[in-house]
Amino acid sequence: MSLINELLSIALSAAPWLLLGLVIAGLIKALMPEHLLQRWMGGRGLGSITRAAVIGMPLPLCSCGAIPTALALHRGGAGRGPTTSFLISTPGVGVDSMLITSVLLGPLMALARVLGALVTAIVTGILVGFTGQAALPKSTPVSSCCASKGCDADSANAHATESTGVIAGLKYAFSDLLDDISSWMFAGLLLAGVLVTFVPPETLVGFSGGLLALILMAVIGIPLYICATAATPVAAGLLLAGISPGMALVFLLAGPVTSLATLAILRREFGNQALAVYLVSILLVTVLIGWMFDKGLAMTGWDPVQQASQVQELLPASVEWLALGALVLFSIRPIRKRLLGF
Repeated sequence: MSLINELLSIALSAAPWLLLGLVIAGLIKALMPEHLLQRWMGGRGLGSITRAAVIGMPLPLCSCGAIPTALALHRGGAGRGPTTSFLISTPGVGVDSMLITSVLLGPLMALARVLGALVTAIVTGILVGFTGQAALPKSTPVSSCCASKGCDADSANAHATESTGVIAGLKYAFSDLLDDISSWMFAGLLLAGVLVTFVPPETLVGFSGGLLALILMAVIGIPLYICATAATPVAAGLLLAGISPGMALVFLLAGPVTSLATLAILRREFGNQALAVYLVSILLVTVLIGWMFDKGLAMTGWDPVQQASQVQELLPASVEWLALGALVLFSIRPIRKRLLGF
């Protein structure tokens, strides 16, 4: 019963903000076609790398969903630096995950996550851009590891050309995008509930703090692919179980940006040297950011958990229940198709 209460509490806190995030993601999908991305990300310099990181951050794509878009941009003229920066920033953060981070972990952690993902994407993009240019392979279909049809190459291009209206964008957000994250989100909520219920805060305190603990969290997060939204309740559960905020931030930064599909495509497109630089850069940059964040909190005395509890009190319970009910209905495909036709 305690596990169910904790799970329901976390779900109710996150539901309104996830619903709002999906609406914003749908609007972004409708208003940002692929030809504009190609124009803004063209080139190979620092400006292009920075623009790619900034543009990729709000886009509603998982790690696998970002692959066909990134390949199209690369083969359309974007350098390997901007392409890498886009591949990191796009799955690392999104409007939905940012809103949930603000609620479950506090606005300070949300800001640190945005800045950390931006720095990680830019630094890694710069370093990968210095690696030798490999021959451009022939265009081949890219398989997807996402749940919906919206992450393969053909449907990604179709969405880019067809989803030009607001209604089409919202349909994408509440069908393809929600299908991609719903199972991950449920798993993340369940794990967070288990951590809060069964792991006392003092259990992980002994493993928290110091560079070794931060490196361990990065080593765990890099191969453990989890979408940015689902990673948030897991990080909240770990934080409440006793790890430092810096370790939670490392997990939030390193976990969502890597997947086997991303690594395989990166190796095929750019070669082994670029792949090694990519992995080492993510490890070192995220650990350094986590270490600096812990040091900053120690000097200022700010408490992200206390901030999160204050944000969670902003909305009445009735709104939270309505939002959770709407998300559940949207997440069940047969009901969604019967009621809404998509």
